[in-house]
Amino acid sequence: MFSSPLVLQIPSSMQMTDEQFFEFCQVNRDLRIERNKFGELLIMSPTDSETGNRAGNISGQLWVWSEENSIGITFSSSTGFKLSTGAERSPNASWMKLERWNALSAEQQRKFAPICPDFVVELKSPSDNLQTLKEKMEEYMNEPGIQLGWLIDRKQHKVYIYRPGLSEECLDNPASVSGESVLPGFILNMSKVW
Repeated sequence: MFSSPLVLQIPSSMQMTDEQFFEFCQVNRDLRIERNKFGELLIMSPTDSETGNRAGNISGQLWVWSEENSIGITFSSSTGFKLSTGAERSPNASWMKLERWNALSAEQQRKFAPICPDFVVELKSPSDNLQTLKEKMEEYMNEPGIQLGWLIDRKQHKVYIYRPGLSEECLDNPASVSGESVLPGFILNMSKVW
């Protein structure tokens, strides 16, 4: 497979509708596919096993917390969200307040929901470009509804914290990371991530 996303540029006369893009992703389920705001398709190979395990640990900790407090729902890395820019993105882990999710129609919930989660996590794999991921986090931070984002760089033991309208904050080798008031009581144990 490829180490960085394969970018497919689509002529403007051949741009896919949202429905066509959804169908394209369904028939290519073995690939991780995103679409950027320019309509380009980003084809990514499945992640390596170690990174997949760590992403699973993040999602697992988030899911347990979410189930205990019942104020929102979690999503896996295979969930696509349609952003206001037209981009379709799939964060490694995400969470959304229940009232925002319930405001969507049943059809919107069954496709790539046209909404950005309240909280997103991106986990840098060895083949990912850090600057590209930072740009992706900034894209999330410009979306309505987003409140908090984490970009985790396992190799460097850094967590970049993003909040709308604020500068990026970098934590160096934290033992844990707090979900702050966005995810009250959620603490990510980083020993399960490093």
